[in-house]
Amino acid sequence: MPMLVPGGSLLERAQDLLPKLYESTIYPREAVQVIADETAFQGWRMQPQSAVEDVLDRTYNSNESFILDFGDHHVGYVSFSVRAAGSPQDAPLRLKLVFGEMPCEMGEEFDSYNGWLSRSWLQDEVIIIDVLPQRIELPRRYTFRYMKVIVLSTSQKYKVQFADIQARAVTSGNLAEVKPLPAGLPADIAEMDRIGIRTLQNCMHTVFEDGPKRDRRLWLGDLRLQALANYYTFNNHDLVKRCLYLFAGLRADQGQISACIFEQPEPHADDTFLFDYSLFFASTLYDYYNATKDKATAELLWPAAKDQIRFALERVDDRGIVRDDPQWWCFVDWHPELNKQAPAQAVLIYCLKRARLLAQELSELELSSMLSMEIDRLTQAALEYLWDENLGYFISGEDRNLSWASQIWMVLAEVPDKEDRAELLDRLFIDPPTVAPMTPYMVHHLIEALFEAGKKEKALDEMRKYWGEMIKDGADTFWEVYNPDDKKMSPYGSNLINSYCHAWSCTPTYFIRKYLI
Repeated sequence: MPMLVPGGSLLERAQDLLPKLYESTIYPREAVQVIADETAFQGWRMQPQSAVEDVLDRTYNSNESFILDFGDHHVGYVSFSVRAAGSPQDAPLRLKLVFGEMPCEMGEEFDSYNGWLSRSWLQDEVIIIDVLPQRIELPRRYTFRYMKVIVLSTSQKYKVQFADIQARAVTSGNLAEVKPLPAGLPADIAEMDRIGIRTLQNCMHTVFEDGPKRDRRLWLGDLRLQALANYYTFNNHDLVKRCLYLFAGLRADQGQISACIFEQPEPHADDTFLFDYSLFFASTLYDYYNATKDKATAELLWPAAKDQIRFALERVDDRGIVRDDPQWWCFVDWHPELNKQAPAQAVLIYCLKRARLLAQELSELELSSMLSMEIDRLTQAALEYLWDENLGYFISGEDRNLSWASQIWMVLAEVPDKEDRAELLDRLFIDPPTVAPMTPYMVHHLIEALFEAGKKEKALDEMRKYWGEMIKDGADTFWEVYNPDDKKMSPYGSNLINSYCHAWSCTPTYFIRKYLI
């Protein structure tokens, strides 16, 4: 189990960097109804019904309901007033409130949910109000665009009327810090940038959360991508630093960094460890230093980064290949048929190269030389044992698994020569492996590989096919999972539990601002 290693000052530094939350009051835009429609995304669409004023003018009896549309994706705290109408209140009022990011959450009954993540993540509440009138301040933070109010029970004598329904939206992402795009960019690219920024902003709270609806915690793989987008938008360097302090300050007793951190009731690490996520601490620290030139923080956190490199290298066999067995866990992507050995090999090389750059900046020349030797050894091993000349692809594991992820990560790690990297990416689109990217997380790495290989137009085309299609399907913020050919796809057994504002999907703004302007 994770436990705090000596050096609790890292947690004190993290606490000192607790960010200010910016608040804004938001109101519903209109009343809507959810319509079953096979042609709509996931089989549901919203249809305008009436002005909000019409909803508030009405009185409601048992088994009546309404849905409010707040016009955009928000994260915050909801409040409303409710009073008895007609006769005096002679029994408690029983209300059910349902909050949703997407129409499916308004159209499908949560009680029919059968996914393998906890039902408690679905955002619905039943509240009992003994005395009316009341101003109700809901204590939980919700992530939503839509709010459904169901009057479960009044009595035969009285009805209820609602007033002043609003939400206090919160984020640590200050839009005033984001520079506007230059004029002249295509409208769809500007919209992709705006939604990417909104996605990042709604995941920025006291840490960079992976998703504000579900999990609500700090994951290292998500942090790496959020930080990259942040450097081109909000420039909230202290929030990145706080997250790095938390990971380093909550290392396990042998020094390994957990995949994710919980903040409440006090900061503590999860007992989940991922090969690639632990390694990404080193690359995230390098990215932070590259963006800020904050040498003091890099020096302070460098021992934690070196620990992750040491742990990863212990997993390399005598051939120079990362060992593959059923007992280890490396994420890479959600695809159930994806073997992780070759992608893990490439991630290790990728992170070692960034660690070497950081070692040079910190004047650790002996370590830099050692890392160079390891990089050469691992690269040659990948070319000797994982490259299949006849297939023209890298293979992974005993079953010679063929995936996009293996090729993409080998390109990002610069394992093949520059010309061969470009040809390998071209081949993916001509003769695609069967194990394809399943999440925006993996698609991010495909797009980055294309940009880094100089294939700007192809990268832009793929962004339009993926995040552009997400927008056409109604995205206010970008999603955790999206397959244009299977729009109900979920790694958790139900699309209801998917996160529809997710950290690893925010990076179109990073690509646009780094490579296109």
